[in-house]
Amino acid sequence: MRLTRHSHRPAHIYKDNSPYFITASVCNHRKLLDDKLKTQLEDILCCVYREFGWDLHHWVILDNHYHLLCQSKIGEDLIKIMNKTHNLSAQLVKAKWGLKQKVWSNYWDYCPRNERDYNIRLCYLLNNPYKHGYVTHLKDWQWSSFRFITATTELDNLRAQFREFVEFRSLELEEDSF
Repeated sequence: MRLTRHSHRPAHIYKDNSPYFITASVCNHRKLLDDKLKTQLEDILCCVYREFGWDLHHWVILDNHYHLLCQSKIGEDLIKIMNKTHNLSAQLVKAKWGLKQKVWSNYWDYCPRNERDYNIRLCYLLNNPYKHGYVTHLKDWQWSSFRFITATTELDNLRAQFREFVEFRSLELEEDSF
């Protein structure tokens, strides 16, 4: 495992074969991701993570940020994955809106310490469209892995998970304060 620290960027962890919770935000929280761009970003995420051999478990994409849970293969590839993802998606965003300025701000990564820590972040991620007022039912948000979970997991089990890992409601992440 390796950790990097820079004065103007968050610290990043590079850990092989480890779960990661990653958050990225559009600069200045501009709502640049319309429905088509969300779909394109979802495709980019799936392709890039697959290309580097990382398993993309869960994700949610909103108008100005996204969260994901994944499993690393080679931790040092994180910077390459994020650069490729953000370069490809920024080209689409800039073309759509005629922008010249930077699209993405820094990203934040966190390695859950155990299964409970992972599940708290999973509930946080899945609940994000509701938290931000996009939907009243999570199943209605198209740009989330929630729709795949409901295809393989009983709704009662999901409800139980949200009750068991209630800490997700008070979880404060770095991106919430910038």
